[in-house]
Amino acid sequence: MTTTRTTQRPVRIVGLVALIAGILMIGAGAATWATVSTQLAAQDITVSEDAAFLGGATVDGPLTAYAQAQVIDKHALEATGGQTYAQLEQDDPLRATAMNASFLRASLFTSVVAFGVATLVIGLGVLFGLIGWALPSAAARQGAAIPVRAEAEREKLAVS
Repeated sequence: MTTTRTTQRPVRIVGLVALIAGILMIGAGAATWATVSTQLAAQDITVSEDAAFLGGATVDGPLTAYAQAQVIDKHALEATGGQTYAQLEQDDPLRATAMNASFLRASLFTSVVAFGVATLVIGLGVLFGLIGWALPSAAARQGAAIPVRAEAEREKLAVS
């Protein structure tokens, strides 16, 4: 006597876990994006008019943060005669200007990275969600079933 145990239940559980993980990842990524954007906007930074792009825009996203970081570098190099913090003599009063510019750029680049990570997490969340949605229906279409011998039949074979 042979009975059939379907593998659809574990596949459905894995699909559900993937779907829930996807939804949570989308939410976490969106919350991160919103938090970073809100915090940047609260600083009331405007991209300098002489920036290569987005001049005059409020810094509240990855492109405006990048544009402002680039123009800060341009201004700092102009102020220091083209020298970076490390290239200036230790007693040079312009070293403080170069240091502040470096710190500001690092902060803006950190926000750019945070936007990138948030986007990555949202993208992975979509991928997990799609896998979680598709997995159970794909298993059902395959008629995923594994024949399993009944316990009594297994015992007979073991005795033989």
